[in-house]
Amino acid sequence: MEHLLAGRSVSITELKRSPSAVLEAAGDEPVAVLNHNRPAAYLLSEAAYLRLLNQVKAAEIREAIAASRNDPRPAIAGDAVFAELDAAIEQVATEQQNR
Repeated sequence: MEHLLAGRSVSITELKRSPSAVLEAAGDEPVAVLNHNRPAAYLLSEAAYLRLLNQVKAAEIREAIAASRNDPRPAIAGDAVFAELDAAIEQVATEQQNR
């Protein structure tokens, strides 16, 4: 059998037979779904899936920060960026009021 990346596993047949029971037994942990004793898929609860997405987003943010440190362009002061954004927001609000 291949290495499983989950503490629990079920066969596809068992999952088809009683999906609610499998989800309940899994709780907040991932479940490997096996086809002929090989992992075919992984089943995640909503909470586990959201945690995974948050970890991916955090990793992407860390990667973007690391890449920005190697950016040869000059840094832009945050105050200047926020001032431009505030001005743009105010302009849009004024345009909407004048319609």
